[in-house]
Amino acid sequence: MRSLASWSFKNRRLVLAAWLVALVGLTVIHVGAGSDYKNNFNLPGTQSFEALNLLQRNAPKQSGDREQIVVAVKRGRVTAPAVRSQVQSMLAAVARLPHVSVVGSPYAPGGGHQISPSGQIAFANVTFDVLGSSVNGQPAKTFVSTARSGSGHGVEVEVEGQIAESAAQSGSKDVGIGFFAAAIVLFLVFGSLPAMLLPLLTAGLSLGTGIAAIGLLSNVITMASFSSELSLLIGLGVGIDYALFIVTRYRQGMLRGLSSEDAVVEAVDTSGRAVLFAGMIVCIALLGMFALGVSFLYGVAIAAAIAVSFTVVAALTLLPALLGFFGSRVLRRRERRRLRARNLTITDESPAWARWAGWLKARPAPFAAIAAGVMIVLSIPFFSMRLGASDAGTDPSGSTTRKAYDLLAEGFGAGYNGPLQLVAQVDSAAQRAAFIRVERAVAGTHGAVGSTTPVFLPGHDGRAGVATADVYPKGSPQAVSTSNLLSTVRDRVVPGAERGTGVHVLVGGETAIFDDFATVLSRKLPFFIGIVVVLSFLLLTAVFRSLVVPAIAALMNLLSAGASFGVITAVFQKGWGASLIGIDKTGPIEAFLPVLMFAILFGLSMDYEVFLVSRIYEEWHRRGDNSEAVSHGLAATGRTITAAAAIMVLVFGSFILGGSRIIDLFGVGLASAVFLDALIVRSVLVPAVMLLLGKANWWLPRGLERRLPHLGIEGDGGSASASGSVGARGEVPLPEPAPS
Repeated sequence: MRSLASWSFKNRRLVLAAWLVALVGLTVIHVGAGSDYKNNFNLPGTQSFEALNLLQRNAPKQSGDREQIVVAVKRGRVTAPAVRSQVQSMLAAVARLPHVSVVGSPYAPGGGHQISPSGQIAFANVTFDVLGSSVNGQPAKTFVSTARSGSGHGVEVEVEGQIAESAAQSGSKDVGIGFFAAAIVLFLVFGSLPAMLLPLLTAGLSLGTGIAAIGLLSNVITMASFSSELSLLIGLGVGIDYALFIVTRYRQGMLRGLSSEDAVVEAVDTSGRAVLFAGMIVCIALLGMFALGVSFLYGVAIAAAIAVSFTVVAALTLLPALLGFFGSRVLRRRERRRLRARNLTITDESPAWARWAGWLKARPAPFAAIAAGVMIVLSIPFFSMRLGASDAGTDPSGSTTRKAYDLLAEGFGAGYNGPLQLVAQVDSAAQRAAFIRVERAVAGTHGAVGSTTPVFLPGHDGRAGVATADVYPKGSPQAVSTSNLLSTVRDRVVPGAERGTGVHVLVGGETAIFDDFATVLSRKLPFFIGIVVVLSFLLLTAVFRSLVVPAIAALMNLLSAGASFGVITAVFQKGWGASLIGIDKTGPIEAFLPVLMFAILFGLSMDYEVFLVSRIYEEWHRRGDNSEAVSHGLAATGRTITAAAAIMVLVFGSFILGGSRIIDLFGVGLASAVFLDALIVRSVLVPAVMLLLGKANWWLPRGLERRLPHLGIEGDGGSASASGSVGARGEVPLPEPAPS
């Protein structure tokens, strides 16, 4: 680490030029090649996946995405000649668009069920020959604009479906707000414009390069539509924080009288090591999602890990180079005057945090009990979290998808926004008759309000034909009643109705796909949590030469995750305070969110854990006294940790303004988690528990000590003798304690 820091400092022009070339080069290539983000929620082994496969194999023209174009009039009826002519002209234009295979008009023979009893609302089903994930960007916007061109003269046309959702998506417009908020916090912390700019420049260059790389990679592997925005959110937060940690240590070294190069080397060799290990744990947590076996999450994990990796590399190479350009200008003017007068600092500690550490040291048990109680109370809503997929009813009220949802619910019932699809392979008249019996049995099930007439499609390339029918639930796609209906139909109704007929009816469709997705992820979530906790425990054991410290870290990170899950459950599912952030309708928590959030939160929590405990570890080696090590470590890092947390909270909070429910969920979840983690867990709970445990914090069996690899996080600069500094309050350094 010292060699890397020294080389980057001495060759700062080359390092900066290399980063600029990488940024410009990758961005130009990315602009030329474009991106190909798409969602794929299919899960092998589920009925919804088998139903989709059957359609793709035997009737590919009917296997793609299905959108709903909703038509409404405030006066008169949709069957009025003028309205009919206007809508039919629009539907004809839609039918000519690429990949549109069928347009089911409400005016076609047998389409009467697509006109509401009031006669004022109707819908047309538009079937594509490809999945919705393959129609995005400009083609998706063209489809929506073509459909909505039928509006006017008292007619309203809205569109609902996966393609319509993707057409409304755009990159976050609120990154600038996050940067601005971070800049204010950095200026308040450092009191210097150059010091404020350094973390922003480092994060900006690394993220610009990383996002371009992610966009290019989306053409090679499947990445969810929100991958780049989520990666930007995570990378911006950790990138600024990582740079903040190193710049803070650099400033402390300069104020102790070190030269600019020596201060850079010490900062990278101490805080830089903490950044490296923290980044490794974030990436381990993210890539741990591969253990779930859910392909939808692979691209998201890779994208976020790439963003984090770029910020780590930038913090260890680009930042030392930039520090070489800025030198002592990262200090306040009065600090530079003191430095010229050789009025050197002998402590890195904040007086306010030193007082707080003293209070904790005097009464660790009450503080630990109160902090733990607060986190447990906040975690309580988590135990009632319901996983699923929010429907278009939770979209922003002004969006076309939300308007289409509301119109369908008004005219037909909420279930018409997400029908269940019955699919079966049929190759004889007897099997067609059997399918009709199954369809009628399902339509008569409690919780279903109707169905469409079965459609029999000829087979493709000599394969058997396929029968399909839609069944409309009473409840909305995200309702508990719809999930219960799906289970009842699959477990009891269909098996009973098809018995002895030779027909195997599958229940699929978009609503079933999301329900299957939630079920699979719910079952695998405990295994994933275990994998991440065990891997990070092993890494921290090797880093801190202790079994207790990693155990505390794992437990506290689980507590932070539980509290943040409790917050998003309370806001987005129960609606507590939802109106404050513009949420006007509640729903289940997205099935993939706990997995992604846990991976991200576990990694981000480890940032603060590693930064805090690495400094405590330095003080433990320096002093040999656990109580002194904890208090001095907290006093030296508390101000930086809270500043870093404030930046993350503001950055994540700015994404709440984006209007996307998924990003809103991540924004609220991550912002609340970082706030609670820094304010309660790292500032109170962890140091209080470590004070209570005493020397036991550093217990490691001798046999394990000999076998573990040495991953020293304190670096050469971690000892006072190496860095040329004295103890934080002027003490003479003590020899390293013998392993307990």
